[in-house]
Amino acid sequence: MTEFDLGPALLFCPADRPDRFDKAAARADAVILDLEDAVLPADKAAARRALAEHPLDPVTTIVRVNPAGTGDFAADLAALASTGYRTVMLAKAESAAQVDQLGDHFRVVGLCETARGVLAASEIAAHPAVVALMWGAEDLVASLGGTSSRDEDGRYRPLAVHARSSVLLAAGAHGRAAIDSVYLDIADLSGLASEVRDAQASGFAATACIHPGQVETIRSGYAPNEHDIAAAEAVLAAAETAQGVFRFAGRMVDEPVLEHARSVLRRSRFIRP
Repeated sequence: MTEFDLGPALLFCPADRPDRFDKAAARADAVILDLEDAVLPADKAAARRALAEHPLDPVTTIVRVNPAGTGDFAADLAALASTGYRTVMLAKAESAAQVDQLGDHFRVVGLCETARGVLAASEIAAHPAVVALMWGAEDLVASLGGTSSRDEDGRYRPLAVHARSSVLLAAGAHGRAAIDSVYLDIADLSGLASEVRDAQASGFAATACIHPGQVETIRSGYAPNEHDIAAAEAVLAAAETAQGVFRFAGRMVDEPVLEHARSVLRRSRFIRP
């Protein structure tokens, strides 16, 4: 599996709001300093200066840069050269060739949020600089001329479900982490919790969010409970003396079941006291 291991709750923060940097870093597992959609064109120069003037821990900070080939992308890379940040999220990633434009110095999160990007997800994930893939629902639908990724009941439309699954499968096929898209209804923590539980059960490594009030709901959704941890430890202990497939607690245990247990213990590292 990929080396991407920052924790489950990734919080976007506009890069032109340095007054929020430290607060965001204190609340989330990792911060995504956004130079793209969250920053107006007139404020992008100030946002780039803020990266160097208000540094955060580069280990737990991701910088979202503008799409490859744009003037803003070139300016973003120039600004990053004077910082310690080496993990970047490439907005609207659509090919491995675009990842190449970042050079050899970055760990890359490919953000697949256009039709081309979703269809190229496997190619992007295969690039050696890529450590994770994320998908974006609203930009994807907008790129197709649509108006909403969700139906009247708040559920993703089939198109968005397909894109989400495609990016998850592409990431997994190449040993990369997959990051689930943001949940825009900030007040609907119940809906967020349901979506996070599905993300965790499906194999996503993290979920991005746009408000600090969403962080604990995301962490709780990814964190196993005490019963799950105890059960995982017990079945892995039983496997140490078993040979091949065996019966434990009334169920058949084989390698996929053991890997599920290992996943539970990996996620338990991010439980906060």
